[in-house]
Amino acid sequence: MTIEAFDRVHLDGTGIDRITEGEVVSVVREALAAGRGGRIITPNVDILRRAQVNERVRAYLDDADLVVADGMPLVWASRLTGAPLPERVAGSSLIWSLSEGLGHDHRSVFVIGGAPGVDGGPDGASRAADRLAAECPGLRIAGTLCPDRGFEKDPISYSEFCARVAGAEPDLVFVGLGFPKQEKVITRLRVHLPFAWFIGCGAAVNFVAGDVDRAPRWMQRSGLEWAHRLGVEPRRLAGRYLKHDAPYAVKLLAGAAVRR
Repeated sequence: MTIEAFDRVHLDGTGIDRITEGEVVSVVREALAAGRGGRIITPNVDILRRAQVNERVRAYLDDADLVVADGMPLVWASRLTGAPLPERVAGSSLIWSLSEGLGHDHRSVFVIGGAPGVDGGPDGASRAADRLAAECPGLRIAGTLCPDRGFEKDPISYSEFCARVAGAEPDLVFVGLGFPKQEKVITRLRVHLPFAWFIGCGAAVNFVAGDVDRAPRWMQRSGLEWAHRLGVEPRRLAGRYLKHDAPYAVKLLAGAAVRR
């Protein structure tokens, strides 16, 4: 199975791969076996909206080897165009399925992100990595990092951060620093690890660590996970979700229906 085997659905100028979660895992495993690295981006409505006005966001999408739909509105829009995506492929799910798949091959992952430790306890990245290793037999943990806020603005700290990740030589790197910071970090790390795979996974590290509860499965399937996230973090997400993303989602769906 090769990446070129998948068609792309174009939504508002962004190509989304018509690929299932299981196929993503197969592509990554086969690419690693062949000595090829890559990058996965999981755009949702917010990222698709930003790509229309921000050249840097567009560059991240253009640099990706796999672009998968992390948002039911994207799946719904694809159905309206007549070229339906097979399913939603969320970064919060891929952190598990990719870890399980790489465990079968005894490969390694590096986990970046999560919340700082409390009272000297392990940080979120370490706790997430421990849980992945416990539940995905064969998986090796190359390392973890929970960088301080603003580390990327300090050249010395940033260089030390990159050197530590590169020195671990992981097969796959989960970067849960939030968009777009995580994509900026991945772009820099790819230079040092051309044979590794990378995925920006947002809050997935917090979910795995147990610091934040993910929405129930019925909300994930019905496209209401955003409502759960809004309820958990209203101050941080209300403006983005309600003022910007919701109107854009309506526009995206209407445009897809018109094109059909």
